[in-house]
Amino acid sequence: MLCSGCLERTICVTTEPPGALVWINDIEVGRTPLETDFTFYGDYDVRVRREGYEPIVTHAKADTPLQELPGIDLLAEAAPVRFHNRVLWHWTLTPIAESGSKEGAEGDLVARASELRGRIAPVGAEAKADGAK
Repeated sequence: MLCSGCLERTICVTTEPPGALVWINDIEVGRTPLETDFTFYGDYDVRVRREGYEPIVTHAKADTPLQELPGIDLLAEAAPVRFHNRVLWHWTLTPIAESGSKEGAEGDLVARASELRGRIAPVGAEAKADGAK
């Protein structure tokens, strides 16, 4: 008795560091490292995000293996062999650059606000002086 074969397709996504949330074609598929089944070969829109790291928005490709090319795929389906195609995608996330400590950032903000206030005050004083004439 002849058993029919099976074609399996899996995308494996990893990141450095792990734990990033992944969307493939605007569908959330989980956190890395992950494996998900797919149906079609070709280009995919991919988003990768993790708190504290720059998000990645890119395209990734799943190439068609030889046993799934038109014509050959009929033989592969009929063969009593299991084919498993794994597509591997890996991204390295870049930490978000911070300008120092929280206190330093607040101090910079206060300094810039004081500088702007100093620029605005003379302009307001000139307008009052012009109005008094």
